[in-house]
Amino acid sequence: MAVYFQKREVVVPGQLLAEGRYRASFGTYGEDGKIFSSLVGLAELRGNTVKVVALEGAYIPKEGDLVIGTITQVAGNNWKVDIGGPYGASLHANNALRRPYSDDISEYMDIGDVIAAEVIAFDRVSGPFLGMKGRGLRVLQGGMILNVSPAKIPRIIGRRGSMINMIKDHLNIQTMVGQNGRIWIRAPSIQILRLAITAFRTIESQAHTSKLTDRISEMLAEEMAKIKESTKLEEEESEDYISEVEESLEDSHEDAESEPELEPELKPEPEEEESAEVEAEVEENEEEEKQTEEVNEE
Repeated sequence: MAVYFQKREVVVPGQLLAEGRYRASFGTYGEDGKIFSSLVGLAELRGNTVKVVALEGAYIPKEGDLVIGTITQVAGNNWKVDIGGPYGASLHANNALRRPYSDDISEYMDIGDVIAAEVIAFDRVSGPFLGMKGRGLRVLQGGMILNVSPAKIPRIIGRRGSMINMIKDHLNIQTMVGQNGRIWIRAPSIQILRLAITAFRTIESQAHTSKLTDRISEMLAEEMAKIKESTKLEEEESEDYISEVEESLEDSHEDAESEPELEPELKPEPEEEESAEVEAEVEENEEEEKQTEEVNEE
């Protein structure tokens, strides 16, 4: 028994990896008791199993894969779903809904909806069939979709979810990683969303390097500290501004109370003035008529 590669060594198709009692796994093939690489990727040995993690490549569905797709068509009791790669997927209503359900299945999911689903069957003739009855499988509301190389998804997830869980803990985000190279992210702020994208892109570009989890963790801790400090300063500035406004309003109120109140000068209303003039004129006319009558009598 012999192994001809170092841990996470970059290998090429046809390269001899091991011979003896080793078992060929993903990215490898066996021939005459020897195991060769079938991909350009990183060679790994786990127990007596040899595998190669591809550095690049299109998504090839496998049963049990979690995928993120977009509904492109509603046809009868089926949804057609784009999951990337060379194969279009189908999702039957029986594999997504509880009976009884409406004849118009677009009431539940329609064109443009983004879903998290599982590959429940696949062959290269009819394409993959999806299901949505597993835990967490649903329509993904809000957030955004980030596309990365499907070959880098194992590194983004990490061994037993170590990488993706570390990112969630640091950033407090909601995220779902599809084996088809799509990552759904919903973050509490634009700053944190951008930081999450930076983290995933960094992992994608440095997937072949060692101690990547530690480096990403340090980077996220530093950037989150900056964001928290910036947020704290903004809150303090906002509080200072509110305090200044309140003080200004109080000063204005005090100034208004300290000024003496002036009694308004009363002026007769126009109607009252006109009424007084009319009455005076009537009295004058009556006096003239009385004098005239007295003269006539004499």
